[in-house]
Amino acid sequence: MKIKEAVFVVSNSDASKCPAPDRPEYAFIGRSNVGKSSLINALTKQNKLAKTSSTPGKTQLINHFLINDEWYLCDLPGYGYAQVSKTERAKFMGMVKNYISTRQNLLNTFVLVDIRHEPLQNDLSFMQWMGENGLPFCIVFTKADKLGQGKASKMIAQYKRVLKQTWEEFPPMLITSSETRQGCKDLLDYIQQINEFYFEQEK
Repeated sequence: MKIKEAVFVVSNSDASKCPAPDRPEYAFIGRSNVGKSSLINALTKQNKLAKTSSTPGKTQLINHFLINDEWYLCDLPGYGYAQVSKTERAKFMGMVKNYISTRQNLLNTFVLVDIRHEPLQNDLSFMQWMGENGLPFCIVFTKADKLGQGKASKMIAQYKRVLKQTWEEFPPMLITSSETRQGCKDLLDYIQQINEFYFEQEK
């Protein structure tokens, strides 16, 4: 898939006010500072589509972008940002979980994790919640350019060892870098495959 057009649609804090669920939708979420906005910009080849910042926690709303006039990309608030109060963190997570669990056209959520770090509890807890609720997701490892291939493979193997303790089957996994655009084609092809199935079912 090639992204020819990416247009900002709306930001809000209420899942019921999101755009009409008339197209396939894909959400991106992860810990603050995981490189989510940078990856979205790399995918769309637009440097300023998603707002990036050196300060974690920049995204605080549900942000919708229309891609190729065909599907929605949803940029969700990050979690685990320590400098936001527990009350605010709980508010953001409640908003996110309500959106993910009620959005009927949401076909997949991409859960971003920094490949340089060992598995973190808030990432694992969020994935566990997704699995327990039967919500489809894909793990997207970010910042692969920061590690050599051998080290990256070891980190992913470590992630699988941890997941194996509670998961019978691993969720899909992709390796990406917003700097080199590694994995961008794989991620877009993954979306394309789901889209094709969706539109075939709609006929």
